[in-house]
Amino acid sequence: MQRRNFIKTGAAAGLSMTAMATTSFIAQPVEKRRDSREKADDFVLNEITIDLLQQKMQKGEYTSVAITRMYLQRIEEIDKNGPKLNSVIELNPDALAIAEAMDKERAAGKVRGPLHGIPVLIKDNISTGDKMHTTAGALAIADNVMKEDAFIIQKLRAAGAVLLGKTNLSEWANFRSTHSTSAWSSRGGQTKCPYILDRNPSGSSAGSGSAASANLCAIAIGTETDGSIVSPSSTNGLVGIKPTVGLWSRTGIIPISKTQDTAGPMARTVKDAAILLGALGGEDAQDSYTAGNKKKTEADYTGFLDAGGLQGKRIGIEKDGLKVSPQIDPIFQEAIELLKSKGATIVEVELYNQIKDAGKSSFTVLLYEFKDGLNKYLSGANSKIKSLAEVIAFNKQHEAQAMPFFKQETLELADKKGGLDDKEYLEAVAKTKGITRTAIDTILKDNKLDAIAAPTNGFACCIDLVNGDYDNGFSFSSPAAMAGYPHITVPMGYFNELPIGLSFISSAYKEGDIIKLAYAYEQASKKRVAPKFKVDLLGL
Repeated sequence: MQRRNFIKTGAAAGLSMTAMATTSFIAQPVEKRRDSREKADDFVLNEITIDLLQQKMQKGEYTSVAITRMYLQRIEEIDKNGPKLNSVIELNPDALAIAEAMDKERAAGKVRGPLHGIPVLIKDNISTGDKMHTTAGALAIADNVMKEDAFIIQKLRAAGAVLLGKTNLSEWANFRSTHSTSAWSSRGGQTKCPYILDRNPSGSSAGSGSAASANLCAIAIGTETDGSIVSPSSTNGLVGIKPTVGLWSRTGIIPISKTQDTAGPMARTVKDAAILLGALGGEDAQDSYTAGNKKKTEADYTGFLDAGGLQGKRIGIEKDGLKVSPQIDPIFQEAIELLKSKGATIVEVELYNQIKDAGKSSFTVLLYEFKDGLNKYLSGANSKIKSLAEVIAFNKQHEAQAMPFFKQETLELADKKGGLDDKEYLEAVAKTKGITRTAIDTILKDNKLDAIAAPTNGFACCIDLVNGDYDNGFSFSSPAAMAGYPHITVPMGYFNELPIGLSFISSAYKEGDIIKLAYAYEQASKKRVAPKFKVDLLGL
């Protein structure tokens, strides 16, 4: 989550939509930069897709073991040495064994599907029943080694993927403090943006965003409550999909909110994200939100990949996204003109004005649900810490290590809440869902729209462990997050080599519709550019 603004204002991050913050931190273009410190990035798997990896394995040019070794070496060179992105919190000691098993199956004529033998990194709040830890980046539960895979990890293994390791994140998915710095955790430290290394890759799925963008894996998995997939995807030049809540199971994922949480794909292309999206969906008896989703979801979303998918579509443009800053506005206008040129009809809409009262209610919901969900998770975990109250006590006892930069006000607020039968909670849930879903559905219906679009967020902030995160001018994550609706972001452009994404949102289980729009835009624009690991914005 992008927690600081949410908590500070009592509304969803970015609801103010002010333009002033962006111009305050972005330097003017520099004509001459000292690029002599850059080295050519000749990694053989740079920007490679799932399809191409499969072709190479099918032809015998590569094995899954060879591919896995190359990514492991890449992580050593880029993540731990070199630029030191610090995006991978733990490697899977069984990765090569999994890859070898997949190679043996392929040699025997068995290929499970498009993910067979493909290395994947996952966020460190997703349980794995192996030798790796599941900690949400928190020292408090650094001893937690789970006995069982999360439901989506069971699906990932069944699809033949190679679980390469786990990625760093904003601790507790950025639900710890009002003064937090995204991409920092007490267990994993600070992750960097691969485009400009003194920039924050955003959170909370910071490690997944940084790693996938830097080609440390074929594809990654993040989680989102509000912005935690789409924001780091935008900031790191990726495609990110936040599915409808209930399309992917949440069983085995360290929770914030049962009404807003979901995991989702983070990839370099829309097709790769669509492949992963279909592979991990399914009904889970332990997650009631997935009940009946077989009738609403697709086993394969690649059927929606249509380069002409914008023709005849009607797209609502969020009015507050049109005048954000001198840096963002021309990029968004260029995207709008491209949408028009490919046959889309553009209609200005005002969504944020209709949902501005939902933010305070949503935060109340999250406080209640975090306490309830985390206590349930920890009660069955293999950590000595068994409750939110014990997490808070641990942090106080180990303040120098666990809280050197910011504290735990949000944890403490949550622990003071009652149960999910409290009147305050029930009213807040009804208000949050009622306002946001009604607003989105009404705008779509009244204007006969296929989706609503806007810039995903502002550009990457500077890493600031003293003052914490600051407002980067814009965020479009909250409407779909509070409604539990799908959201996809796709690379839209750059300012001084810092990426920004274009978002499409729609109603429940309309993933196929927005994937079609995003793919058509991606194929027409081709905005994805691999990062160069610049030291800072000036190149000094």
